[in-house]
Amino acid sequence: MKLYNTLTNSIETFKPINENKVLMYVCGPTVYNYIHIGNTRPLVVFDVLARYLKHTGYDVKYVQNFTDIDDKIIKRANDENISCEEVTTKYISAFMQDTKNLNLLDDIIRPKVTDNVDEIILMISNLLNKGYAYEKNGDVIFSVDKYMNYGKLSKQKLENLNAGNRVEVNTDKKNPFDFVLWKKKKDNEPSYNSPFGEGRPGWHIECSALIKKYLASNIDIHAGGQDLIFPHHENEIAQSICESEDNINFVNYWLHNGYVTLNNEKMSKSTGNFMLLRDVLNDFSGNVIRYFILSSHYRKSLNFNATDLEVAKKTLTKISNTLYKYMDTKTYPINNQIENIVIDFEKEFCDAIEDDINTPKAFASIAKCIKKINSIISDDNKYNLISAYNKIRYLLEDILGINLISQVKNDNQDKMSKLIDILIEIRNDARENKNYKLADKIRDELKKLDINLHDTK
Repeated sequence: MKLYNTLTNSIETFKPINENKVLMYVCGPTVYNYIHIGNTRPLVVFDVLARYLKHTGYDVKYVQNFTDIDDKIIKRANDENISCEEVTTKYISAFMQDTKNLNLLDDIIRPKVTDNVDEIILMISNLLNKGYAYEKNGDVIFSVDKYMNYGKLSKQKLENLNAGNRVEVNTDKKNPFDFVLWKKKKDNEPSYNSPFGEGRPGWHIECSALIKKYLASNIDIHAGGQDLIFPHHENEIAQSICESEDNINFVNYWLHNGYVTLNNEKMSKSTGNFMLLRDVLNDFSGNVIRYFILSSHYRKSLNFNATDLEVAKKTLTKISNTLYKYMDTKTYPINNQIENIVIDFEKEFCDAIEDDINTPKAFASIAKCIKKINSIISDDNKYNLISAYNKIRYLLEDILGINLISQVKNDNQDKMSKLIDILIEIRNDARENKNYKLADKIRDELKKLDINLHDTK
């Protein structure tokens, strides 16, 4: 398998540290609000990667954190006059509820930062003892000047770096790009005891400590949105390598998905330019959202819009309906040409995923396979298509995470709902025209379906 490694800016052949095991970490949400559709992209994309690695025989240990202590969480708690725990409990629950519709793997390890403060404190203590961090007015701060390779991920020299997202202004810093590992206690904020005084962890140190605890000091894959390259992932590298001096790489493959835009602008809660996943789910199924996200290569920018979602819905429905036609062909003879088409298709599909998770190419291979099969079959030439059904369905569901059964169910529910609306409209017209016999018949038939109509005068 080949993956684009942000660290080297090149496509590389994937080779895990351990022959049969993959250690994988993806940055999770800061739980102070519902997730927006932009947050959804890394969840879906790297879920496909984990699925495919499992498909090829690897034992994948996949960790994705919940950041449940943060300035934004504290602000929301204070604004609503509730505890930080109440805020995070609410939004973790909402996250799990919303993402359930996306059919994500159910064996992802999801640690909370607040459950691992001891490990964070230990890492900070090690950095202090080794001289990579310093204390100032109750804060513990990492010194970027002490790490000679700082900037190697973002490909910028320290002297040329511009402050990026979430780089905090702090006059106590020796270098403007030094970052806080431990924040001193403030009024109306949760705090923890530590050798450096009461306070709470900084943002960057959290992921490093969780990776070390739940995976290892050196892991195979670390992924997230491209907005995390600097400063978050850059800082992770610096502190992790310095804390464990024998750890040359920390992460072997850095993967980053492109931005999701809305109205051709980066989706962001801070700017108000975003759309919540749960709101999109009111109009489109999780399968359709997955298809939409995966229809574009993960490293490219993706512009969110309802038109393309409708196209995704129609395309997915067409595939689903075609496959269910294939399912009812058990009694027909096997055609060797079709069997060979299926074999070629599986190879093309896997080659596409092997090529830096090229999901658009994978979808194209499905369309190509169906087109070739449909050109052979007809009313007069009916063949056993179970092998095609099984293979396409397996790759769609187990690799791309698109559940065809639920998709067909959703489509049927939509059709049933529209049909009921039509019947009710016809009944209303019948009553208006005093055709009570027809109106009563429609009412009685709907009642048999547990749909009760109550007329108003």
